Amino acid sequence: MKYSQAIKPISYLKAHASEIIRDISANQDTMIITHNGEAKVVVQDIRVFEETQESMAMLKMLAQSSANIKKGEYKPLDKAFSDLRKRIEDAQ
Repeated sequence: MKYSQAIKPISYLKAHASEIIRDISANQDTMIITHNGEAKVVVQDIRVFEETQESMAMLKMLAQSSANIKKGEYKPLDKAFSDLRKRIEDAQ
C-alpha cells in the first residue's frame, strides 16, 4: 500500500478501529493517523513491526562493526574462534 493512500484522520480510526485492525493484520499494512491535519502516529501490523525492529538491530550491529574496523578494534577470524573455543571449554 502506498503511504499516500494510508493516511487517515483520527476520526476515521475512531469510527473504523475494528476494520482497520483486521485489514492491517490481514495485509501486513501500515497506516498513518493524523490529528489536526498533522501526522501523529503509525498503526502497523505486529509482524511488520518485529521485522523492522530486527532489521534496525542488524543495521546497528553492522554500523558498530564498521566503526570498530575503522578504529582498528578487531581481531583476526582465527583468533576470534580460538578465543570462543577456549571460553566454551572453560565454561564446561
